[in-house]
Amino acid sequence: MTKLIDRRKFLRGSTLAATGAAASLATPAIAANHTTVLKMQAAWGGGIFLENAQAYVQRVNEMAGGALKIDLLPVDSVVKTSQMQDAVHRGVLDAAHYVPAYWYSKSKVASLFGTGPCFGWSSNEVLGWVYHGGGQELFDELMASLQLNVVSFFNSPMPAQPLGWFNKEITDAAQMNGLKYRTVGLAADVMAEMGMSVVQLPGGEIQPAMKSGLIDAAEFNNPTSDRDFGMQDVSKNYMLASYHQSQEFFECTFNKKKYDSLAPELQAILKYASEAESSDFYWNNTKRYADDLVKLTTEQGVKATRTPDSVMAAQLVAWDKVVDRISGDDPFFAKVIESQKAYAKNVMGYLNLNQPDYKLAYKHYFG
Repeated sequence: MTKLIDRRKFLRGSTLAATGAAASLATPAIAANHTTVLKMQAAWGGGIFLENAQAYVQRVNEMAGGALKIDLLPVDSVVKTSQMQDAVHRGVLDAAHYVPAYWYSKSKVASLFGTGPCFGWSSNEVLGWVYHGGGQELFDELMASLQLNVVSFFNSPMPAQPLGWFNKEITDAAQMNGLKYRTVGLAADVMAEMGMSVVQLPGGEIQPAMKSGLIDAAEFNNPTSDRDFGMQDVSKNYMLASYHQSQEFFECTFNKKKYDSLAPELQAILKYASEAESSDFYWNNTKRYADDLVKLTTEQGVKATRTPDSVMAAQLVAWDKVVDRISGDDPFFAKVIESQKAYAKNVMGYLNLNQPDYKLAYKHYFG
């Protein structure tokens, strides 16, 4: 039974005990009698993203066989979303489930891990760069430079986020000039470059802000979350497809001292549960998003249109300006960008040559 969601609270922003040397030899550490409990706070107060966090926690708890247990706490249980990374760093929380864009004020490089420029790739390829293209090593280097006592794993490749909800349909980039618009991360810089007046609000405040006229347009992430927020009650123009946040994923971050105290097999469970969650997230969420888009358009009077290519082309130009400006001030930002470009050029070169036109096949069968 689906629970009602409070739209304002939807989003706010140990060592294993041994029983003795003989016991340690007789049974693997994962089967030890002692249970290590990790307190993980999520950035989500309800909805599908909290369900995704719960799915990751369930995987860990089931695989750990009683040796490790994560207690998932909803948004604002211990600290505000903006304070979660610091809380994990200091050990106030053992772990957090959120997205890097929520702490990019510490370093704009953070936004490159999920909400950076589109080099022709999707979230799946960005995660490929993280795991197999040097991205994780660069992230760890960033954590060291910021002197943050955390270890992070990335998962759950999100589909491209819609351009969002507007008072009227956008057919040309010039229409966006001067509009008050909600987004987060580096997307705020990009949209500002396009002439928008950007407001960074927590998810739960988006719908009330648009209803009151504080903002003219907004995006959050996907049709399911948007529908839960009630965006269809304040706008009927839903623009899908955009480069402002064309790839994003979750970050599961742990206090490094706590993580290092775990047995190696428990550390492995935290990592591999993250990787496994990526697959189920994509299978589950894309179906939910598709179902909710149908409800928005057939039951709730929403007009869903694809953002014009001319608008997205203007976004790419804006991205170039933002990336060049930040790269000139931050050599490490430039280093990460070059690593991403090299990976995207290589992998997407193969995929673009090899992949058939799926849209052509779709039109053949469904019109």
